[in-house]
Amino acid sequence: MKIGIASDHHGFKMKKTLIKYLQKKGYEVNDYGTDSLENVDYTKYAFKLGEKVRDKKVEMGIVICGTGIGVSIACNKVQGIRCAKVDNVKEARLTRTDNDSNVIALNGSMPIYRAKDILDVWLTTPFNKIERYERRIKDIAEYEKESRKDYE
Repeated sequence: MKIGIASDHHGFKMKKTLIKYLQKKGYEVNDYGTDSLENVDYTKYAFKLGEKVRDKKVEMGIVICGTGIGVSIACNKVQGIRCAKVDNVKEARLTRTDNDSNVIALNGSMPIYRAKDILDVWLTTPFNKIERYERRIKDIAEYEKESRKDYE
């Protein structure tokens, strides 16, 4: 599986650790920045990652910032992205089974063991193709498409 990963300066150290961890597990990981601890705007990296997932350059994406909230909001502005800000294994499992999330947002200051546990569950949990879950995802996609027409 090909995974994209991006962070701001707050998530940089965790990102570097997770890249090594995921590569050891056999994943191909594309790093979309940032490349240092220098203060940056998370939006640039969240949008870039979201676009890579949207354009199917990677299958799934991971974004990290100080809280995970900002990158989640930014990623969800990219059409077709279902980014969930996740803090525990239960949320990781449910966002895959129920929502078919394609991007996960993490808090850059959570313990690394927790981030690894969350990613292990998130990356291996399939979407539960129950009709109501599929209907909800379709509703979101249709609303997203229709709401954009108002701005064109």
